Amino acid sequence: MRRLDAPEILDSDACSPADVQVAMRDIGRVNRWFGGVSTTRKMVERVARVSGTHHLSLLEVAAGSGEVPELVKRKLARRGIVLDVTLLDRAQSHLPRENASPSNRDGRSHSVVADAFALPFKDDAFDLVSCCLFAHHLNAQGLTQFVREGLRVSRRGLLINDLIRHPLHLALAFAGFPFMRSRVAWLDGLTSVRRAYVPAEIQSVLASAFSGGAGIEISRHYLFRMGVVVWKTPGG
Repeated sequence: MRRLDAPEILDSDACSPADVQVAMRDIGRVNRWFGGVSTTRKMVERVARVSGTHHLSLLEVAAGSGEVPELVKRKLARRGIVLDVTLLDRAQSHLPRENASPSNRDGRSHSVVADAFALPFKDDAFDLVSCCLFAHHLNAQGLTQFVREGLRVSRRGLLINDLIRHPLHLALAFAGFPFMRSRVAWLDGLTSVRRAYVPAEIQSVLASAFSGGAGIEISRHYLFRMGVVVWKTPGG
């Protein structure tokens, strides 16, 4: 199955704020039920284990509703790992309304509207930079640019949580229509599977850009998910 890159509706800003919120709720259910949350959790646990720390700061890029890092934060807290989350998205309408101000002091995540390719932070500002269902939106050049920028503002590494392209995955996405409240989310889901990478493609792109792939770990997860850890320095 060849990769077919095509625009997604939510990227076009053609939806009303109400439609965006319904679509985001559908995407949230997909992440909760089909490996999105568990994939990020396992990668953060991996970093915590290798680095020997139980307190990490994380910047979630293309965060949308921010549900994935928030659920990961709660699950990790039960394991004694504290995760400080900052959400970043290009559109204010994608971010949760209650987190719209960067001045929250009640334990909720901060949020920032900014460009993923020009993160408005100093070098080494966060322990980790993470993204979920963002990498497949990027071509090889864009993916490399994003990873370089993510590594710039991270102290330990960058996490990529994304889909794996596969004919069976596409068939499952088609069959999921009755369970989706948003037609936009369903159509974008089909496009996402078609434009997703497979692990070997991600490995090839990153290896050609980052010294032969040293410090890159790729793992497969539940229902056609992959997790990629790009360490800031080889060996973590």
